[in-house]
Amino acid sequence: MRLPLLVALLATTACTQAQSVSPQSATALKPIPSTTEDDGYSVEAQRAKIARVDIAPDTGFLSAEERQVVNLLIQASDLMTPIYLRQRSVHNPETRLVISRMRRADQPLILDWFDANLGPWDDFAELRPFWGDQPMPEGAGFYPEDLTREEFDAYVAGHPTEKAALTSLYTVVRRDGTKLKAVPYSVEYAEWLQPAAKLLEQAAAVTTNPSLKRFLTLRAKAFRTDDYFESELAWMDLKDTPIEVAIGPYEVYTDRLYGAKAAFESFVTIKDPAESAALDKYKHYLRDMEANLPVDARYKNFTRGFESPIAVAEQVRGGGDNEHGGRTIAFNLPNDERVREAKGAKKVILSNVLGAKYDRILAPMAPLVLVPDQAGLVAKKYMQLETLFHELSHSLGPGNITLNGRKTSVNEELKEQASALEEAKADVMGVWNILFMMNKGELPVAEKPQLFSTYLAGVFRAMRFGTAEAHGRGAAMQYGYLRDKGAFAWDASAGRFRIDHAKMEAGVRDLLRDMIVVQGNGDYAGAKAMLSRWQQLDADAQKVVGTMDAIPVDIQPIYPTRI
Repeated sequence: MRLPLLVALLATTACTQAQSVSPQSATALKPIPSTTEDDGYSVEAQRAKIARVDIAPDTGFLSAEERQVVNLLIQASDLMTPIYLRQRSVHNPETRLVISRMRRADQPLILDWFDANLGPWDDFAELRPFWGDQPMPEGAGFYPEDLTREEFDAYVAGHPTEKAALTSLYTVVRRDGTKLKAVPYSVEYAEWLQPAAKLLEQAAAVTTNPSLKRFLTLRAKAFRTDDYFESELAWMDLKDTPIEVAIGPYEVYTDRLYGAKAAFESFVTIKDPAESAALDKYKHYLRDMEANLPVDARYKNFTRGFESPIAVAEQVRGGGDNEHGGRTIAFNLPNDERVREAKGAKKVILSNVLGAKYDRILAPMAPLVLVPDQAGLVAKKYMQLETLFHELSHSLGPGNITLNGRKTSVNEELKEQASALEEAKADVMGVWNILFMMNKGELPVAEKPQLFSTYLAGVFRAMRFGTAEAHGRGAAMQYGYLRDKGAFAWDASAGRFRIDHAKMEAGVRDLLRDMIVVQGNGDYAGAKAMLSRWQQLDADAQKVVGTMDAIPVDIQPIYPTRI
């Protein structure tokens, strides 16, 4: 998002809410003495790790009607950011106002970095605070900052009739004296959801595409009612339109307390029909992929729908949770297990964002990670395929599960460990399923070396996000586990890693099996132990990461304000 636009979106509310700083937030707002601390942290150096990239999507083929719809969706998309800013921390608006008013030479830099992170915690430095000295609350802005898991569990146990509301994806938890109360998103964020709903309704009135009209109308209704089920089904049924928009509360990564609260975000994209058709064939193998998983039958899930549309699209705009930290190159939605069981899930690859990351990050990283003959095998083709099969793999394996006769879900049982394990599972299962496609003749078996080289380089790309982030934590675990299996080894003479292709394939199988079993057993302790054991980077990995300072950690796409 263009930073001046973010300022415009937040200014009115920030000014009304931040005339005074509450005692609770006074410590959080305490300024740091400079941008460089004793530990060597530098805002300027951190900002330099994120490359601004102008994104100019191809929209010339859109009709006047479609262009009008997209511009309305861009406006609605922008309203997701002030909501997510508050979901990340209830103090963020007033913190930003304080920074904007300070008089010191590095004020523009600090403000810019705050906007890039949507808060005073550095996404690329394990959420280190760069303004103030308070760590980011595990429950972000979804729960009272001082709420512990033990207190919440005890309260829910003592008030079972309130459990559904308190643990809902679509409520925030607030204190009401000695009680906890659930506040619906439609109430907490009405200031932005109401105008967003109106914009969606305006777009619905303009479009003549029946499926898009239905989705936009139902999603506007959901913004007012917190009932997203029908609109999620309608989103799965979008057809005969180049406009692909996902907007609403989706991912739970920001909730590190329980992994139970959905964050608002948006993706406004334009589909590439030729590229989408070229990849669409793979969705027909989903049932076969499930059957091919290297686990006992009881861990396989054939109850989900296997429709799973695939779209390759150019992103036109992003908002909310999609506008900070490691930028998304694809998404697999919806997350509602009821929708997945009925219709599967949709996979959307953001080709322009993926292409920018390959050119600016993955390709330059390859010769720093791998010995020369293997570094040359890193290929954009397999970055895109690994991305696609990562998203396809989110639809495979355990979802809803039964433990001792009790119906539950993997996410509910694994709590805050669920996201990192699921992301790692999707990475590894993506490789496993590409190998399956090679065995089926859909991809050349001779290209296994390209797959493995691209995959391992991609693990290092994700590890640079840090272990406070689900993808980075999951990537670090993959590195530790697979190295222990001999999938790759340190070549001291080259100062790089060398992949053993046979051991890599075996290691992928074994790691995938172990993760699925933990998920299928709803084994919280096992998930925590597995991640903790393997996510620690050894000296060789740290050495390699240390050579990458000249390569961006990620990109910050700059989208047009309208098309």
